[in-house]
Amino acid sequence: MPWTTRLFGKHYTFFSIKEILAKASEEKSGDVFAKIAAESNEERIAAKRVLAELTLKELRENPVIPYEEDEVTRVIDDGLCKGVYNSISHMTVAEFREWLLSHGTAGEDIRRISVGLTAEMVSAVAKLMSNMDLVYAASKIRVVTKNRTEIGLPGTLSYRIQPNHPADSVEGILASVMEGLSYGSGDAVIGINPNEDTVENTIKLLNATYDFIMEWAIPTQNCVLSHVTTQMKAVEKGAKACMFFQSIAGSESCNKVFGVSASILDEALDLIKREGYAAGPNLMYFETGQGSELSLESHHGADMQTLEARTYGFGRRYMPFMVNNVSGFIGPETLYDGKQIIRASLEDHFMGKLIGLPMGMAPCYTNHVKVDQNDQENAIMLLAMAGANYYMGVPGSDDCMLSYQDTSYHDDATLRELLGLRPAPEFEKWLEDMGIMKDGKLTEIAGDPSLFSKITPPGRR
Repeated sequence: MPWTTRLFGKHYTFFSIKEILAKASEEKSGDVFAKIAAESNEERIAAKRVLAELTLKELRENPVIPYEEDEVTRVIDDGLCKGVYNSISHMTVAEFREWLLSHGTAGEDIRRISVGLTAEMVSAVAKLMSNMDLVYAASKIRVVTKNRTEIGLPGTLSYRIQPNHPADSVEGILASVMEGLSYGSGDAVIGINPNEDTVENTIKLLNATYDFIMEWAIPTQNCVLSHVTTQMKAVEKGAKACMFFQSIAGSESCNKVFGVSASILDEALDLIKREGYAAGPNLMYFETGQGSELSLESHHGADMQTLEARTYGFGRRYMPFMVNNVSGFIGPETLYDGKQIIRASLEDHFMGKLIGLPMGMAPCYTNHVKVDQNDQENAIMLLAMAGANYYMGVPGSDDCMLSYQDTSYHDDATLRELLGLRPAPEFEKWLEDMGIMKDGKLTEIAGDPSLFSKITPPGRR
């Protein structure tokens, strides 16, 4: 059925909820490129007005990709807590927004209803929010997870050391790890993007990082970000992995391009539970970002934000330890400039937490996007206020293997000090034992990786 509204003396008609969702989105180059975006600000406002009056029930009953045609839709809908859904399905999107932003609604209230939400509901309410709304609502929600250590606790901000090396040199990777640790980074994970995605290389990097963690008694976890099937084969051959990583998407067809499905991820989760080197219970690590489906011609005419929300709904099935959002990584064909990257990052962080995921953020950019370091720093400060679980730690902000810009170890330390946040408790104690941190602040020896050559590792004492 068509939905019609009159605005500024003109009638606007929309022919599907998919169209309403797309045209209610804030402007993004990817949606414009796909020819699904609003053609004017007036049409965008009209779509938001119609969207505000839709009920959550209507959104559930009209997924942007039909249940019969898409595994992601089925995973989300089949996993819904029907009792919770029934208690909120009558609400309009506008009423849902008001409830989320109410001072009387606590984080525990929001977490309680997250299991009754579909991705389309989550995307819809985010489209009616300003940037400050997205920060405020997200700041209420804490999603705490545990692998070897626990992240996401109130008052904490964690970091992934990303010690990539263009030749996968163990010596170079460990040098970068020691630098990151010396700045207080690394409590989320030591996670390597390998240049060579082979079983043998994955085994080498997993074992080297795990042995280093054990030698220095570091309360953290390791991961090598090769394809999940490569990691599975490595673990079957005895590799020491704390969790499995995989990029996932919001449509079945895009997941097929990524080489994954629900059954493969089910098998991976079962394997890491049996053979992994962490008790968990959270043992998966996902990477996401607006634009993946569009760039791989797997968007089915749906807008990037809604597809990203569907990615989170799919990932919820696996109770991940970490979700890393990298909106901005693809380039200007999906997010054109700093304003669009900041907006997408705030949307994604809020949507992921609302659906129940532990969101880490990487408001990163490639060098051909109209964005600069100030845009990125604005994004990370806003997202830290919003309660992001963790960020990346990249030497000098410049990843020498992936050729893009992300947050540096210096950024990490500054964000903690600026907002009075601490590392994960177990990791902070280790930093204090190493002399790197005292009373929540870095000491004079912080930032000097040579300290590892001056101390006998606990594993050798």
